[in-house]
Amino acid sequence: MSSTQQVPSNLRVVVGVTGGIAAYKSVSLVRKLVKDGHTVTVIPTESALKFVGLPTWEAISRNPVPTSIFDGVSEVTHVALGQQADAVVVAPAGANFLSGYASGEASDLLGTTLLATHAPVLVAPAMHTEMWEHAATQANVATLLARGVHLVGPASGALTGDDSGPGRMVEPDEIVDSLYSLLSAGQPLAGKSVVVSAGGTSEPLDPVRFIGNRSSGAMGVAIATEARNRGAEVTLIHGHMDVALPVGVHCVHTPTAEAMHKELERIQPTTDILVMAAAVADYAPTSVSDEKLTKSAGEDTITLTLRKTPDIAKSLGQNKPDGQILVTFSAETEGDDDALIQRATQKGREKNADLMVANRVGWQVGFGETETAVWFIQRSGAPVLSTGSKMTVAGRLFDVLQH
Repeated sequence: MSSTQQVPSNLRVVVGVTGGIAAYKSVSLVRKLVKDGHTVTVIPTESALKFVGLPTWEAISRNPVPTSIFDGVSEVTHVALGQQADAVVVAPAGANFLSGYASGEASDLLGTTLLATHAPVLVAPAMHTEMWEHAATQANVATLLARGVHLVGPASGALTGDDSGPGRMVEPDEIVDSLYSLLSAGQPLAGKSVVVSAGGTSEPLDPVRFIGNRSSGAMGVAIATEARNRGAEVTLIHGHMDVALPVGVHCVHTPTAEAMHKELERIQPTTDILVMAAAVADYAPTSVSDEKLTKSAGEDTITLTLRKTPDIAKSLGQNKPDGQILVTFSAETEGDDDALIQRATQKGREKNADLMVANRVGWQVGFGETETAVWFIQRSGAPVLSTGSKMTVAGRLFDVLQH
């Protein structure tokens, strides 16, 4: 789990499962919760049972599986499950479910359970990209977030068929990490303003080409999502992104280093916590062609003249208001941990950072929605290693800041 706080043992967790191919992942989700010692009741919708059958849910949860509002009428099961739950997780949560939940529908057992509960609710969306990005779905999610429902994902990746893009349900381990972080952390950032930079900047050469990097923005999105789940008002200042932007977060696109610098300088005075997770280009072309550069006959090479881009984190550190917390990232290819920590520590001092996050990157390491490992380096105390999903690391980051 990501949090340093103790999660209560033997939680009563309701896991709602809606119709979708991602339902098969929820079998692993239920299994992990049971193995962690919690009492799990699965509520599959009628559509969900077409993907994973009732015997599987009963065997994995080790509990009877109610499927109808008419099950257990004498025990008033259609509301009792929600009333007694310590937490409710819905995974996968399809577009139809999100619409019904936002509208307050209670046409099935999962719907009545959600209306009857005062427990934290964590929803893991799963659907095709076009459905996720549709204005109706985004409005439904925004409504749910405004009511205090928590969201994890969706991820970006392979979907059903040949599709690929935002809409993939996050992995079960990440859902469990998010649940534990939610239950242990509560809303410690309520009333706080958090600004996160994410993604890679794109420094143009001409109207069609740019100098960029391999950053997907996944780490910054995880941090913004975690801050939102902990009650903060969150702004994401982002460059190029290969992952879905988080709902319930104010997102500002700043394609270049200079644009990102300008926006961060503008918003800095009203911010409590600044997290610099973006991969900002170190250099940009000295001139940008108004027309596409073309190959010249007889010339096999081209010479580019580059200039340094602003050191955004250093600039923000020099102008940091009293009480503001600045978190900076140091992405390095250094293979030795001691050298990695030493280099990141020096960079943190130069930038006046309160917390430096050192992460190793390479051809196969660090980029995208993958497991990651980072060192948290504070002004005093020994560096702390954190490993796991990027949501796990994001939760640990705020745990470190709040202790």
